Amino acid sequence: MWTTLMQPIKELTRLLEKLAGQEHYLFSLDDMRSALPEASPGAFKVLISRAERSGLLTRVCRGIYLYPRVSYPSGLVLFHTAAKLRADGFNYLSLETVLSDAGVISQIPTNWITLMSSGRSHIVNCHNFGHVEYIHTKRRPADVADQLSYDQECHLWRASVALALQDMKLTRRSTDLIDWEVANEHL
Repeated sequence: MWTTLMQPIKELTRLLEKLAGQEHYLFSLDDMRSALPEASPGAFKVLISRAERSGLLTRVCRGIYLYPRVSYPSGLVLFHTAAKLRADGFNYLSLETVLSDAGVISQIPTNWITLMSSGRSHIVNCHNFGHVEYIHTKRRPADVADQLSYDQECHLWRASVALALQDMKLTRRSTDLIDWEVANEHL
């Protein structure tokens, strides 16, 4: 069994070394699966497990792995993971994340980011990296396009402070920590 896995692990290593870089250090199981189509589902699962145990890959959350052998922006792993997890849906940073970044909330949520999402509400445990919280919204991109800007660093859309405040009210999140004096400066 080990001899049959030696070649695939070398293949996976070569693939990751070739594709990985500072901007592309996260890989989904689908990314890696398509690169090794000849491996059976069972062999692929064993290969990924072995790659994780050996330190070739670091599991961020279910289905997303980090290739730690390249330099990557450690403070952005949660944001990049959030973008990769729901790349096929409408998502934008909002709520406490945006309000904290703007200084409207005095407490900074550490290792926790909040996004509005066209998908279902869900909290993704990213283990040592923190948590990604998606809150469902029925809004369409056209409804809020004028209040969004693209955050190149995070690879995500970002709500304006006004939109983040609206989202807080719509989702019935606590507004106790909001400094309304600062918030009104952004409105």
